[in-house]
Amino acid sequence: MTQTAQLSPSSVFVVSGGARGITAECTIKLAQYQPCKFILLGRSELLETEPDFAQDCFEDSALKKRIMENLLALGEKPTPMSVQKVYNKITSSREIQKTLCSIQLTGAQVEYISVDVTEPAALQEKLAAAVQRLGAITGIIHGAGNLADKLIEKKTEQDFEKVYAAKVQGLENLLSCVNPEQLQHLVLFSSVTGFYGNVGQTDYAIANEILNKSAHLIKQNYPACHAVAINWGAWDSGMVTPELKKAFAERGIEIIPVEVGTQMLVNELHPNHHTTTQVVIGSPLTPPATELDTELRTYRIRRQMTLEANPFLRDHVIAGYPVLPATCAMTWIINACEQLYPGYRLFSYNDFKVLKGITFNEKLAKEHILEIQEISKINYQNIELKAQIWSKNSEGKVHYNFSAQLNLQREIPIVPTYESINLELDNIITATGEDFYQNGGATLFHGPAFQKVKRVLNISPEKITTECLWQGISEQEQGQFPVQWVNPYTTDLSMHALWIWTQHFHQEGCLPGKVEKFEQFAAIPCNETFYVSCEVKAKTASSAIANFIIHDAQGQIYSQMLGANAIIWSMKLLKS
Repeated sequence: MTQTAQLSPSSVFVVSGGARGITAECTIKLAQYQPCKFILLGRSELLETEPDFAQDCFEDSALKKRIMENLLALGEKPTPMSVQKVYNKITSSREIQKTLCSIQLTGAQVEYISVDVTEPAALQEKLAAAVQRLGAITGIIHGAGNLADKLIEKKTEQDFEKVYAAKVQGLENLLSCVNPEQLQHLVLFSSVTGFYGNVGQTDYAIANEILNKSAHLIKQNYPACHAVAINWGAWDSGMVTPELKKAFAERGIEIIPVEVGTQMLVNELHPNHHTTTQVVIGSPLTPPATELDTELRTYRIRRQMTLEANPFLRDHVIAGYPVLPATCAMTWIINACEQLYPGYRLFSYNDFKVLKGITFNEKLAKEHILEIQEISKINYQNIELKAQIWSKNSEGKVHYNFSAQLNLQREIPIVPTYESINLELDNIITATGEDFYQNGGATLFHGPAFQKVKRVLNISPEKITTECLWQGISEQEQGQFPVQWVNPYTTDLSMHALWIWTQHFHQEGCLPGKVEKFEQFAAIPCNETFYVSCEVKAKTASSAIANFIIHDAQGQIYSQMLGANAIIWSMKLLKS
């Protein structure tokens, strides 16, 4: 059994970028939790004594005035650049000194080394000397980094090198100074940019994603080491100006308060989280809307699908073969459209049709083509698209599988309230949970990934209300159909209400055929109870038409399917 790494007074941490900014704040919080030994690394110089003209002067404008006067006294001509250079040197040294004092107040030992982590020889030499004084390094916190935000066509090799070197080469150099067998803690300050991507930060995203993978590699090779890559979001620090905060708010990006974030670092180093190698702290980076051109374009996206790549399909078997849920096909279309147009989200789709469907049998096409055609677009408002999924058989004949028309919006309308909500329990149908599924008779055919109807609250010839709870499945199980803004699995299980209704009143099953209109106002939550109010509008021998309103206990609507046409299906065929 692997021994869990523990923080102790004898722990020795080397912290890159640890003397200033957020990394310094995190180091201070860690020292407060467990006073140990810290070697802080940074490129700034720590002044042993400040120049006489700077002493006891802390107001920015006054300090810059004294710098100008000193340059004049030395016979130099003060320029904005020369003044700023001296100013930065003094203020950086003060910030470093403040960090050192704060750490020492906790009872911890701390040293500061002025060195660039991208210079391996100097780093090894200076760390070796510090190890002689403090002991062998047992932990690394790698917080050093640079930014050079530009659109990719404007980036230079120097921009890339500046960003990449501090993160990746810096980590390589730090690891070369440590005996990996003695390394108990490795904390890599990564970014949500590496996890989600962000406009203008391709190099930063690459560098941080390499840190993420490095944490997994270290953990694999040295399981006793508590290795974790923390994908931080935006911190509420001096770098986040009021203007930037406003921009973040418009994009739905939450700011991490310093006190909250630093405590999260301490929490992640607790032995209970020893097996967690990567964590995201912060909300997804929603890209700002890009400007739309006037030309109407068409896109084709090819996808090869296999049963092995999509384990959830084993829980959606009809007549002996796994069948792609119609909601998953629609979500493929939605996700692809949202990726084509950053900053826009699906609000609605119309006229969704299941034309042939996709069955995973010996006739499964080698690839399927998603074709997306722009119908109209209004800059920073909305985009109308027509989409279809099709394939060719072995003879080259085209088969159309699904089609729909989509509306992407920059701003999703305010969540409406379902006025006809009824959550009263009538006890007509007393089955609960798994009783509805694969339980003989005319129960639903769905496997565990979709068995999420908990109970029927009430049922009548005009309506059925179900209570649902989707507990989620792993990303590996979701395969090529991941949950994003629209959740294909909760949308599918929402339609189980109509099956229960048709079976109860007519002893029949039903499968999706088409949807006149779908609207989404908010994401359906995972691990939270939600409700489906299914209003039956018509029933014939071959079909049933209903409206599905998916909402919370107060009637706040997550999404709704209006004019959903289900095909009545032979129960014998489903069992064959």
